[in-house]
Amino acid sequence: MSRPPTAATQAAHAPATPAQRLKRDVVEALRSLAPALAVAFVLRTLVFQPFTIPSSSMEPGLVTGDYLVVSKFAYGWSNASLPFDPPWFKGRVLGRTARRGDVVVFRLPRDPRQTWVKRVIGLPGDRVQVIGATVFVNGRALARTPLGVTLDHDDPMRTVRQVREAEPDGSAHLTYGGAPDHEGETTGVYLVPADCYFVMGDNRDNSLDSRWPREVGVGLLPAENLIGKAEIVLASWKAGSALSRPWTWLALEPDRFLRTVR
Repeated sequence: MSRPPTAATQAAHAPATPAQRLKRDVVEALRSLAPALAVAFVLRTLVFQPFTIPSSSMEPGLVTGDYLVVSKFAYGWSNASLPFDPPWFKGRVLGRTARRGDVVVFRLPRDPRQTWVKRVIGLPGDRVQVIGATVFVNGRALARTPLGVTLDHDDPMRTVRQVREAEPDGSAHLTYGGAPDHEGETTGVYLVPADCYFVMGDNRDNSLDSRWPREVGVGLLPAENLIGKAEIVLASWKAGSALSRPWTWLALEPDRFLRTVR
């Protein structure tokens, strides 16, 4: 003779309520996503990280709205490479020296909460000076080839000079501006100390960089402030696009997909 079901047995076989089903689905989704989220966190922390360009200081190579991929293993890892810049250790793990001409993303020395992007001009031990808009490294001028006047990408009502500037190794990049009489286009000599870099923006008349002390610009950039090397522009959003305006999410610059940063 079978016993009547107990209250506990009846509860175990009762259909799940909507709230129970929702809870079960959420738990299952989290279990499925956890490995992927863990991998994404490790990749973002140690390998690659995306950044957006908020200003015009690196025109014309990088423009406002660009969405960058930054290589974190290019120069090894420091506290600056990690989320929230924790004070865990000094220097860099597996550190490697940046090369002249690299475009680097870094934490601003006077405010590590801010991330900036500039180009490496001087390495530790170098002497850097700007004379009449021409950059000299260790007494040797970086070759400049004027390319005429063009319209500023971020401010189409403004015309700017476009100049091709070449590094000693032959690699070249485009710069804007560089009027010889503009502020910052003639400087004294900067001696770059050990474990530091001299960095400049490519938009020479519109960049606060190592030409200015850290209270105003960047100053001489400590190597441990480097986050990584800018590698690729994945995409670029037009001016006026914003996360808070969904109708602008597809306002992309069609000619700026998958551009290598030079």
